[in-house]
Amino acid sequence: MAVSSAAAAGPAAGQITFRASPAQPAQATSAPRGGKMATQPSSTANNAPHGSSNAQANGTSSFPLSARKAQPLSMKSVERRGTPTAAREVSRSTRLFGLEEAPTYTPTAEEFRDPFEYMRKIAPEGQKYGIVKIIPPDTWNPDFAIDTERFHFRTRKQALNSVEGGTRANLNYLDQLAKFHRSRGNNLNRFPSVDKRPLDLYKLKKAVETRGGFDRVCRGKKWAEIGRDLGYSGKIMSSLSTSLKNSYQKWLHPYEEYLRIAKPGVHQMLEFENGGPFTPSPAPSPLKKSVHQQTPPGSFRSDSPAARASAALNASIHESSVPPLPPAQELPQPVKVSSGFTAVNSGGFTAVNAPQQPAPTSAGFSAVNSSSAAQHSAHSTPQRLGESPLNLSANNTPEIRPHGFSTPVSNGHLSQLKRGPSEDSEMHTNGETDASGRRSKRLKKDSAPTVAGSHMTQPRVSAPRIGMPRDRSKDKPGDYCETCRKSSDPTAILLCDSCDAGYHRYCLEPPLKSTPDYDWHCPRCLVGDGEFGFDEGGVYSLKQFQQKDQEFRAEHFRDKQQFDPVLNAKRPPTEDDVEREFWKLVENVTDKVPEVEYGADVHVTTHGSGFPTLEKEPRNPYSTDPWNLNILPLHPESLFRHIKSDISGMTVPWLYVGMCFSTFCWHNEDHYSYSANYQHFGATKTWYGVPGEDAEKFENAMREAVPELFETQPDLLFQLVTLLTPEHLKKAGVRVYAIDQRAGQFVITFPQAYHAGFNHGFNFNEAVNFAPADWEPKGEDGVQRLQDFRRQPCFSHDELLLTAAGSKDVSIKTAKWLGPALQRMYEKESSVREAFLSRHKQVSMKPCKVDEGGAKGHCEIGFEIDDQDLPEDDYLCSYCKAFAYLSRYVCKKSRKVVCLKHAGMFDCCGSTEDHRFSGANGDHTLVYRITNEDLRNAMEKVLEKGTLPDLWTAELDKYLAEEPRPELKKLRRLLSEGEKIPWALPGLPELKRYVDRCNDWVERATAFTTRKQQHRRKNERPSRKSTTKQLMEQEEREREIRKVETLKKLLAEAEDISFECQEIGILQELMDNIKHFQKRARTILADRNMRSNPTQELDELLELGRSFNLDIPEVEELDKWLQQLKWYDEVRTYRESVHSLQSITDFIKRGQEMGIAEGEMHMLWLKEEKSKGEVWEKTAKEVMASEMVNYQQLDALSQQAKHLPVSLETLAKVEAILKKQRDAQEEIKALYDQSKDPNFRNRPWYRDVREAMEALNELNSKPPGTIDLEREQKRHEDWMRRGKKLFGKANAPLHILQQHMDLVNARNEACFDLRDQPRMPVEPASREHTPVSGDENGAGSTRDVFCICRKPEAGMMIECELCHEWYHGKCLKIARGKVKEDDKYTCPICDYRVKIPRDATRPKLEDLIAWYDEIPNLPFQPEEEKCLLSIIDKAEDFRLFIANHINPMVSSPDELVSQRFYLRKLEGADILLAHETNFFRQELHKWAPVAPEPPPKVEVSLSTRKPRPTKQQKMMQQLGIDNPDDLPQHLRTKQHHFKSKDKDKRNSISKGSSSQQESHTPPGLPHGFSETPNGIAGPSGSATSSQQQPTFSYPTHPMTSTYGGTTSPHLTTASGTIDPSMSAFAPHARGAVSPPFQPASPTTPSNMDSGMFSSNVPFGADPGAASPARSNLFQHSMNSSQGAGDGGEGMRDLFADFTTNDADIGPPPTSHAEDALNLTVKDGDEKEEKEDTSEFLHD
Repeated sequence: MAVSSAAAAGPAAGQITFRASPAQPAQATSAPRGGKMATQPSSTANNAPHGSSNAQANGTSSFPLSARKAQPLSMKSVERRGTPTAAREVSRSTRLFGLEEAPTYTPTAEEFRDPFEYMRKIAPEGQKYGIVKIIPPDTWNPDFAIDTERFHFRTRKQALNSVEGGTRANLNYLDQLAKFHRSRGNNLNRFPSVDKRPLDLYKLKKAVETRGGFDRVCRGKKWAEIGRDLGYSGKIMSSLSTSLKNSYQKWLHPYEEYLRIAKPGVHQMLEFENGGPFTPSPAPSPLKKSVHQQTPPGSFRSDSPAARASAALNASIHESSVPPLPPAQELPQPVKVSSGFTAVNSGGFTAVNAPQQPAPTSAGFSAVNSSSAAQHSAHSTPQRLGESPLNLSANNTPEIRPHGFSTPVSNGHLSQLKRGPSEDSEMHTNGETDASGRRSKRLKKDSAPTVAGSHMTQPRVSAPRIGMPRDRSKDKPGDYCETCRKSSDPTAILLCDSCDAGYHRYCLEPPLKSTPDYDWHCPRCLVGDGEFGFDEGGVYSLKQFQQKDQEFRAEHFRDKQQFDPVLNAKRPPTEDDVEREFWKLVENVTDKVPEVEYGADVHVTTHGSGFPTLEKEPRNPYSTDPWNLNILPLHPESLFRHIKSDISGMTVPWLYVGMCFSTFCWHNEDHYSYSANYQHFGATKTWYGVPGEDAEKFENAMREAVPELFETQPDLLFQLVTLLTPEHLKKAGVRVYAIDQRAGQFVITFPQAYHAGFNHGFNFNEAVNFAPADWEPKGEDGVQRLQDFRRQPCFSHDELLLTAAGSKDVSIKTAKWLGPALQRMYEKESSVREAFLSRHKQVSMKPCKVDEGGAKGHCEIGFEIDDQDLPEDDYLCSYCKAFAYLSRYVCKKSRKVVCLKHAGMFDCCGSTEDHRFSGANGDHTLVYRITNEDLRNAMEKVLEKGTLPDLWTAELDKYLAEEPRPELKKLRRLLSEGEKIPWALPGLPELKRYVDRCNDWVERATAFTTRKQQHRRKNERPSRKSTTKQLMEQEEREREIRKVETLKKLLAEAEDISFECQEIGILQELMDNIKHFQKRARTILADRNMRSNPTQELDELLELGRSFNLDIPEVEELDKWLQQLKWYDEVRTYRESVHSLQSITDFIKRGQEMGIAEGEMHMLWLKEEKSKGEVWEKTAKEVMASEMVNYQQLDALSQQAKHLPVSLETLAKVEAILKKQRDAQEEIKALYDQSKDPNFRNRPWYRDVREAMEALNELNSKPPGTIDLEREQKRHEDWMRRGKKLFGKANAPLHILQQHMDLVNARNEACFDLRDQPRMPVEPASREHTPVSGDENGAGSTRDVFCICRKPEAGMMIECELCHEWYHGKCLKIARGKVKEDDKYTCPICDYRVKIPRDATRPKLEDLIAWYDEIPNLPFQPEEEKCLLSIIDKAEDFRLFIANHINPMVSSPDELVSQRFYLRKLEGADILLAHETNFFRQELHKWAPVAPEPPPKVEVSLSTRKPRPTKQQKMMQQLGIDNPDDLPQHLRTKQHHFKSKDKDKRNSISKGSSSQQESHTPPGLPHGFSETPNGIAGPSGSATSSQQQPTFSYPTHPMTSTYGGTTSPHLTTASGTIDPSMSAFAPHARGAVSPPFQPASPTTPSNMDSGMFSSNVPFGADPGAASPARSNLFQHSMNSSQGAGDGGEGMRDLFADFTTNDADIGPPPTSHAEDALNLTVKDGDEKEEKEDTSEFLHD
């Protein structure tokens, strides 16, 4: 049958011929080994994804991946957590191979908050399984952040049966076996048949090999046994053994004999390419002997195994059997030519000691990776690792080769080639530009980011070392001979049919005379080098890869699905079905196995992360979530944060896009780190894990299962290209666990745990490494393992530790793991340095400058201390690939760097080993990054911090062991130090409880050692909000503390606690002092009757007792006795002076509290004094509380208080009242005296008097002289009332007068403006085309004024049809809505019948002058004087100005305009110029009559406003009532009922005023005018009438008497007399007797001196007054008081008559009935008063 291999396909089975000239290379060749995964470019164009061309699929398109755009992936079409498509979580109790499931954790939201804390929690259990699954809380569901339209990635092809170790070994063996037989001229086209079944030659070979080989099996006759093992036990034929033996002897035995001879030579050549022996190697190295003998590894003797194998192979070409090789001495010496071999497994097996030119090699072997083995296009055979993709310039500077090359990749990890960014880097890789076999790459910091929002950059390219093999990528197959390195005689060059390596026929051993007619393969191809990798796949978008997966699953499972009668369709494959099918395909050798693709190791730096990032989505909360895989490696507790640069794939996540059956092979993480893998969406991913404890068992099981693969690939497990079934591992004793990962779930792998798995379908995962503190020891082991296998680590472990130690915030938590790690690093580094220097000193034989400085006579080795950061390649050991971070040995000739472990032993420059160790001529330099001393100091510093908890614990234990009664001070210090240590100290909680108990005792003990306990115990004092119960409890606690028994208990408790402190001694001393005090106190108290006065001895003894702050009975007895003695002593002194009533009361109370007897002499005296003071207190309060305060009594009480114990507060009130009385009396007297000053300008202003009188309201009585001042005030106010009547404001308050006069003065200023001259009628500005601006009043401006007010245009204007003058609608009280455009209007000037609306009466100028002339006779200066004078002056000036126009002789029709003008000004003024007004009215009627009758003479100008209703009338209107009697009872006016004792007085007063004439003058009319039915009657009784004059009725004015007497109250109107019983219109009866008051002063107390309260001068009488009437009035008051016997009630009544509200001579003032109404309508009172004031102001 035909044999195929995905690893090394070789030519197809069939007839193979030799080629004598260069020909096309094979379609597929083996890929380089040594990487985590290796890859090959596809040899066909069948791998193109959907929607992509073949060129794109094969990577030949130059279109970058990031610029491509495809159809977006619908997230609804994939399984995603939190969506209806999410897969159901199922626990598979029975799994394939009987595997047990690893744990699954479902943390709560609180547990999930900190990933590292949760890892610590699950690590003890998780490490037992190697892998675990974590299902986040339901609330944790980050969005998928990748743009599915632009996301494109390149895949790797996977032939499933090639990844399984046993299957691959089988296929490789059969392929090499077929080549061997083709080289002999035989074709192995199919397996030989035995018992009509094909014979598995590989299994036959293994069966014979396990039984000792062909010869032993033959001797032991074990062929039948082998047949049963191969499955032929069903039918044993007699010829079975013969058939098996013949088949083995024909097909396998020649090849096995050839391998026995040729394999050592090929392995020797591979080790030469590797730069040294394979380490660790399962067998002795063929190259070790030559290395130790300093023989160039490329020079092979003729008797070497390689030469013998070559001779055997060439001999077999001509003969059917292998001839014996001639002895070594008979073989010709090989020609020393270039080897042609380069490293094939970079990153661990790179040739590091090859010279600049390739070393010579023995003839007969050809290079498998020369230029002849590579194609010229991108489809060429993958380049070997030794062939650097870089060209070297003269300065050994790496130069990126411009054309692409295929990079071998491994499943899940990067290839080994370090590759720089090139123009087609995106076409060929997923950003995997890795360096020398590392899974992860250190990235360059100073180049531009490759993806928007990413800080990651393309990995830098390391500089190649001297001795790197030459670049053969441009060489063609057959250009030169691999043996002699010459290109001469090309017709004699023979090409290998597998690797295209060329050899001269005569350079072979033995030489060939002619070209063979069949296939010819070089020994290396026949033995094999074990290289394997995956082919490079196509470029896909997520949508295209999903479609590929769907099509693959549908096609593959089409015939494997069973019909489900329930669903009436084929049952979809379950997870168990997929798992069984996967392992079936993996183990399949004979059938055709499908090829799948896997998008692995896709860099987030070039393709973006599936998690939100801060760069792209800074406001997304998942951008900073600690479980975000971009954040997890740099967690504050992650050790990777000490790595100075980012490492893609380790500290920066990688992406994995899987399809059905795509797999990742067995491996563990770089540096044995933790890993976290999150599935964003998609189908299930099955994981298999081996715990780290079984890692060694696992590796041994792998080596035992496929030893052929490990022969040439000892680092096979680093390459991620090999699977082995869990069943096989379990049989080898390895624990294997499984787990199924679904969308939205994490899988965590633990250090050193091997894991593998496969995908059930299309899915998308993201993974990253992280390192908690417990990883560090494992990380060190991982670095050592990498060094053992000569593989380059991802970062320097020593650098990480040193960086962590150098940080400023090294915590104890960090020091706990860092200290031991630094100690191990220091010990290892010190031993390496010491070993190197020891060998150096042996060779140098001179003092070493490293130890003793650089003086003369010392060794010549170079020595430097350089702590600068260099590129990582400058630290990389050329031999073991480890980072020589702390110390390195640099060769100046070759510029190679070697670690001290291999320094001197490694041939870096071709010199001898002693020369290299000695450093002679300064050719080699020893470089330390840090000296031993500094390294030790850094280590000790961290160790010291890390051992702080242990040191503290040791100190505590030692102290407690040595001291049975420890000191509290020392314990407090230890507790304080322990609390400052951020670590969980085991003894700290117990120490804290013990110290707290001691502190509590000390706190309670301090209460007995401090004098003011309440100030210390603030924390126990009750707050303001404390309840009574709490206060009682607090008091009970305080009482308990003050007991002596408590002190005794404290001392006993201290003894029980067993500790030492200062307070214990103090309390013991206190207890002794208390006992001594009690003894002294009892002695003194026994002799208490012998003492009568307090002594200093008693005071000191009591003070001593109190200082204890305890409730000691002797202290209370001493205190009571001493207080009594002091009280007696104080009372003797107390009687010598006067004290306050409160003081004497307190003194009595204190005596009673001390137990002083009530009948004791001093106590009786104190009580008598207290009684006198209380009588005084009562009398003073009664006097002050009376309505009319008797100031003589108050003054007498003030004098008496000097000899009595009185209340200081009451005395202060009495003095305050007296002081106010005196001050008011002085002020009133001063004002009255000033009012009599002959010089009017020296008299006081009225407002000062009014303010002084208002201030008296605060006093309950009026001082002497108040009545006289009130009389003068009334006289002044009468003058003001006459002024109010002139302006028609009789009912207005007095203060309205000044305000109204100011308004009149302002109006007259415009009307009497002399600058306003007659003019012809003009249009207002609003009717002009261009209005002219001017001042507001219009005076002196070009702007015209109008109307009777002589103001500019404002508001609505009306034009008179006769004079064409414009008037303000507001002045004429014409509403805008009542005026129509076509209405005609005649003004009041043209037609006197049109009334001018007036808000107030206009007084005549003559009346104002007469009123002004009364001012000099006033007692006070009026504030209205200035305004009144201004009004009179303006009017007189205007009268004088128009005097020339008031002449009938000069009046003519020509003066009509000016007459109208002046009449308009006269009518607009607010005072009446009667003569001028009547003249102009008569003249206008004469020259331009409008009315039939001439206008009447105007003597008065009254207000046209409707009289305001009273409050009672308003109430009646609101209730709809016409009769006041119908009002509700509570709203009716209250009638006054006078007492009988006041009738005589009222009658006498009325009689005295009967001679007064009643005034019938209506309000607003001058004195003497009256209102008649025919009009207004003047003084002569003549009446003026008008046809249009309305008739008004006014109430009459009551004429008041001198001191309030009135006429009979009645009202006169035009219609008759109003009944006085109508209280709403009744005038205020000023002469009526006021209601009676309470007595002015109380009766004289019986216990007071009556002489103090008697006075010959009655209260209220002014002794200095000269008015007899006044004296009589007061005398009459006193007589009335005596006659009534009512305590001066008559005097108060008369005083009330003088002090009642101002009498108003004008219209009826407010009556008692209205007062009563005001009391009942309180709600509207204030409102009405405000309305009245506002109306008056408006008037």
